[in-house]
Amino acid sequence: MATLQKIRNQAGILVAIIIGLALVAFILGDMLQSGSSLFRKRQLELGKINGESIQYPDFQRRVDELGEIYKSNTGQNQLDENAWVQVREQTWQTMVREKIMGDVYDELGLAVSSEELFDMLQGTNIHPIVQQIFTNPNTGEFDRSAVVNFLKNLETGVSPEQKSYWLYLEKQIQSERVQSKYNNLIRQGLYVTSAEAEQSLKEKNKQIAFDYIALNHSSVADSQVVVSEAELKAYYAKHEKEYKEEKSRRIEYVTFPVTPSTSDFNDAQKWINEIQADFTNTTDNVQFVNSNSDVRFEDVWHKISELPANIATWITEEGAAVNSVFGPYFENNSYRLAKLHAVEMVPDSVEARHILLRVNSAAEAVLAQSLADSLKTVIEKGGDFAALARQYSSDTGSAMNGGDLGWFGRGMMVKPFEEAAFSNKTGQITIANSQFGIHIIQTTRRGVETKQYQIAYLVRNVVPSTQTYQNTYAIASKFVSENTDKAKFDAAVEEQKLTKKVATLRENDREIAGLDNPRPLVRAAFEAEKGNILKSTDGSPIFEFGDNFVVGTLVEATQEGIAPFTAVRDRVELAVRKEKKGELLAEKIKTAAAGKTDLFDIAQTLGTTVQSASNVNFNSFSIPGVGVEPAVIGTVASIEPNVVPAPVKGNNAVFLVKVSSVTEGTDTDLTGEKNRLAQSIGYRAGFQAYDAHQKAVEIVDKRAKFY
Repeated sequence: MATLQKIRNQAGILVAIIIGLALVAFILGDMLQSGSSLFRKRQLELGKINGESIQYPDFQRRVDELGEIYKSNTGQNQLDENAWVQVREQTWQTMVREKIMGDVYDELGLAVSSEELFDMLQGTNIHPIVQQIFTNPNTGEFDRSAVVNFLKNLETGVSPEQKSYWLYLEKQIQSERVQSKYNNLIRQGLYVTSAEAEQSLKEKNKQIAFDYIALNHSSVADSQVVVSEAELKAYYAKHEKEYKEEKSRRIEYVTFPVTPSTSDFNDAQKWINEIQADFTNTTDNVQFVNSNSDVRFEDVWHKISELPANIATWITEEGAAVNSVFGPYFENNSYRLAKLHAVEMVPDSVEARHILLRVNSAAEAVLAQSLADSLKTVIEKGGDFAALARQYSSDTGSAMNGGDLGWFGRGMMVKPFEEAAFSNKTGQITIANSQFGIHIIQTTRRGVETKQYQIAYLVRNVVPSTQTYQNTYAIASKFVSENTDKAKFDAAVEEQKLTKKVATLRENDREIAGLDNPRPLVRAAFEAEKGNILKSTDGSPIFEFGDNFVVGTLVEATQEGIAPFTAVRDRVELAVRKEKKGELLAEKIKTAAAGKTDLFDIAQTLGTTVQSASNVNFNSFSIPGVGVEPAVIGTVASIEPNVVPAPVKGNNAVFLVKVSSVTEGTDTDLTGEKNRLAQSIGYRAGFQAYDAHQKAVEIVDKRAKFY
């Protein structure tokens, strides 16, 4: 019985333990799930603005939206990497401004009401952007009804791209308006006193001419200056803020360029030899070249003097006939065949006029084509081309001149327009379509005609084959597998006589000289440990940029902040030497000038010459022929004529100055000067206020982790 009770008691304890463990597991599981979420959030954090986390998905969504706006504005289907860099930067700066200034605007009660927005979009104070979009091209007047119709159809009657673009514009207009309100508040709090205006007039009016002696720091040899370690450290401690550095990485790397092999040259030569007969026999040279050549057919006419020497000789001395073939020959790392495509008497230039009908949609294209046909018929029957151009042409630049474009040569107009204008006989009218719309073109005069030639080039570039790439990759792979740290890397570079290159990188750098789109290498440099071989995000130690395989190692890592003394010792030494040289030169000038006021006499003692400067005032930034020397300008602006002050230590030299004359200006418009200063301050107020707000918050930018 006692045993049974004992089992019961133990069972109670066991159940309690099991329940307790289950609760612990439940809580721990919840914590782990929560931790996973938090960990994921930290992983996706692209930055922090005033303590608020910016998540990568949110940022990328806005980047994509702005990217679509860029595409609409530029008419491009795709953006290149440089364009995306600009889009991402603009998105980031916009988000920074929104986060920083949003609280400021809220605190001040600044906003844009719906009534204000309505007024700017379709009321009495239309925003310039809206005016530009909805200006009638025929009248040059703003069309308010077009805005109203567009907004009525915003939900169902316009394309998604147009709707997105419009909503983006609305947001920009609102942002600009509230920013303008804030800047106006700042400006209203600024005031220029009469004393400030008087002082500014005095400084601006006072024009100074002076003579000077300059002894350059370079005139003192380094050996004449002794610098101790204690002096260097004392200077560094006093000026350490001058040695602030960004986060940086210094890498060393070797490239394994992929260059065509002997086999690649042989294959290209074999290809050109085998296709020669087909090229000779084809009746459609343009189609054949565009289908087979590495370089498309160029629809360009050349005089004999403009052709390559070997082609010109073949035509003139060998009497090449149309459709005869020259080659194969080797040029610019390619094997080529040249076929004489056409010979004609062609003018170098023509004079023409046109009527342009712009087209923005398929429906407009049908109407515009019908109008073009009608206008062509009217002109051919004796209609006034100039009058019709002034009435119908969308090219406002030429329309006012009756459509006259004057004389132009080959390559100055878009291709369809050029072909029509040069193919026309004098007085002939042709309709041509281009990216600008539909043109009604009349050639009014043709220049002197000369015999010109069109050449069809069949080109086979010698490029590395897949096998060549694989062979080069194998060499790079062998190198990196055998040299897994900095010491082995250096030894192998020396033993194999490879060229080691060096690059110092900032976290957001996107370029390394000689490498195509090397951003992955930059990111790898900031993720590596010092002395390790760099690895890409997929763990590979071999990077491929264009026709180069790259293997690199991290040599040095610098964190943001004050650079350690050892890292900037050379720069500190240069600064200390400059100071000491300045002291030596100042003492040398003092000795030579003792008891003298004649600069020419002092210059003779110093073995140098006297130079002059004029039209300098307190607001000057530099001295003509010398450069930026604020200490010298401040000195001459504050001394009386014919006084020789103490030597002035400048940026590049030590100076002894003497004012020869002072011309007082006649500008006494105190009110005008106050307005000018107020306007100048007003221009800077918005920027400086935002800059102050920006410096007051912590901004952490981690974009380099993702892009």
